[in-house]
Amino acid sequence: MTTANKITLFRICLVPVFMVFLLYDMYYAEYISAVIFVIAAATDGVDGYVARRYDQITTFGKFIDPLADKLLVTAALIGLVGMQRLDPWFALIIISREFIVTSLRIVAISNGKVIPAGASGKIKTVLQICAIVAMLIDRIYEISFGGILLSQFLMLLAVIITVYSGIEYIIKNAALINHMK
Repeated sequence: MTTANKITLFRICLVPVFMVFLLYDMYYAEYISAVIFVIAAATDGVDGYVARRYDQITTFGKFIDPLADKLLVTAALIGLVGMQRLDPWFALIIISREFIVTSLRIVAISNGKVIPAGASGKIKTVLQICAIVAMLIDRIYEISFGGILLSQFLMLLAVIITVYSGIEYIIKNAALINHMK
């Protein structure tokens, strides 16, 4: 197994640890969960760098890396909904987009094609991570501008970009969708 894939699997292993602290009923547990979330999110860039730099790009890595990202973000969204800190509609929109795009990627891989993440998808991921971190630390810092919490603004922006990138992804891969039977 490559170093890049080990880093990705480490990110997956951090998801339940993150959830334990997120759902633990202690004031600073959410702060600890935010730190764990940031570490896990940062490993996404690290494993990608290692894979490219040391020529460790594998079929397994192409599949598991995006899945690890989805697990981390989905766990955070579900936890935040459960804590009544996030509107369930926001989580549903984001998670639905991820299922659709991941399904298309699986179909593409089964047809010998790899669909790389586009710029809007990368921006979407960064915004989702920033919004989730802001929501995790909101109870401690409550940063607001004009009565609007920064976390709520970032999450709304993340949802808008998530929808946009999902539509863009579907349009760019319409040929793949049209040939599915």
